[in-house]
Amino acid sequence: MTGTLRVAGVGPGDPELMTVRAVKVIQQSDVICVPTGKEGGSSLALSIAAKAVNLDGKEVIEAYFPMKKTKQQGTKSAEARKRGSATVPKTSGFTNIRTSSLVDDGELDQKWNETVQAILSKLEKGNDVVFLTLGDPTIYSTFFYLYDRLKEALPDLHIEIIPGVSSINAAAARASVSLGLANEKIALLPANYMEDLKDTLTVFDTVVLMKVSKVWSEIMHLLTEMNIVDKAVFISRATMEDEQVIHDIRDVRQDEINYFSLVIVRK
Repeated sequence: MTGTLRVAGVGPGDPELMTVRAVKVIQQSDVICVPTGKEGGSSLALSIAAKAVNLDGKEVIEAYFPMKKTKQQGTKSAEARKRGSATVPKTSGFTNIRTSSLVDDGELDQKWNETVQAILSKLEKGNDVVFLTLGDPTIYSTFFYLYDRLKEALPDLHIEIIPGVSSINAAAARASVSLGLANEKIALLPANYMEDLKDTLTVFDTVVLMKVSKVWSEIMHLLTEMNIVDKAVFISRATMEDEQVIHDIRDVRQDEINYFSLVIVRK
């Protein structure tokens, strides 16, 4: 009998923000799959879950996904993948998925497929599997790079998605900022895709800029140019022990900016 696959958001960092449902499905699962951002690295999602759930006796699959700026890998159509070389491999038995740094999108595509096969091999043995994500699984989540591949390989597979508190909601709450009221428009934007940022800041009432670490100087220049720098607040590692909330973003130092930093512009 095929096992059950669930995807659970563990929230932004504070284990007390995990939902009751997320805790329950982790307790019920035999296997936990967690993404890691660097080879041999630890999983923040797993460390959050471990503070709320006893993980003794559970098998952990560590899926190494390099932090690479890409979007087509997760959305490539089934037909396109059939034409290419990135088919789901037929081998199984992966426990830890760790390889050397990836060079091109073809290898990255292969990486997603290796993880798919690792998950399927556990499900086919009747194991219940939970894939953990930071925040909410539906917002810039690693899991959706795998979703179509899993459904292609096993069309009847039911995947339950358990929502979680996102870093966006957590950051707004910690900064005491309303994201939207009445007919106001809200935009969520990965800041490292900068092409239309000025237009977005002009049109929307609230703009949440994620992934700001590599484009901080460009963001500061644009906000200053548009005379809205005073409308922005910087939040880093929301709800974690080393959280920072800085309401005057001109005070933000470059060494304080990290992958978990974002900016909310509320006009």
